[in-house]
Amino acid sequence: MDQENSTQTNFNQTPFNQKTSLLKEIDFYLVTDSGLSKKGTLSDVKEAVEAGCKIVQYREKNKSTKEMVDEASEIKRICGERAIFLVNDRIDVALAVDADGVHIGQDDMQIETARKLLGSDKIIGLTVHNVEEAIEAEKSSADYLGLGSIFDTSTKKDAGKGIGPARIREVKNAIKIPIAAIGGINKENCKIVVENGADSLVAISAVVCSDDVKRETEYFIDIIQKMKNRSV
Repeated sequence: MDQENSTQTNFNQTPFNQKTSLLKEIDFYLVTDSGLSKKGTLSDVKEAVEAGCKIVQYREKNKSTKEMVDEASEIKRICGERAIFLVNDRIDVALAVDADGVHIGQDDMQIETARKLLGSDKIIGLTVHNVEEAIEAEKSSADYLGLGSIFDTSTKKDAGKGIGPARIREVKNAIKIPIAAIGGINKENCKIVVENGADSLVAISAVVCSDDVKRETEYFIDIIQKMKNRSV
């Protein structure tokens, strides 16, 4: 009986192990934005995942909870086992659709509280801006960090002035968990972001404002992988 229970437990944990292992492989990180998207959030997610994107964050500020749950359910289906699916801020929505986890900011729910609500088998990402916040986030059980805003950006109104790509290296040297760089990143400056140690990057406008999300996602994935291979 004990052996059966052990087998069942391992089986139930397999999807989580697969998803957390993807954190080590992330390159381009899709963050949705229905206000900027040309083809709609679901289309953006579908094209990005088809292009090989391994992590998707559903960020939605303008829809009702019901609409968000419905849309999040469909995004989860699209991501399947191919991509990590996270919900921005809204832990209730993440719980409702059994997302892989959440991404929260410094002014959102305490990460310790989020962990209690979500459980140990979910991924939690936390936005940080400096080394001190990064170290504290790692101590508080964050699975990865969203670092930014790297450059000045108009996509997120409260992002503040860009901290610069050199900050990525400072944070990278202080922690062990993955870093996803965000804020003002585009084709012209993405290389320096990876050169400074980012494991992944977000380029919202450069991707969701385009006519071909799949093509743009493939471009960033290719650039990131080439830069990483060059540094090995």
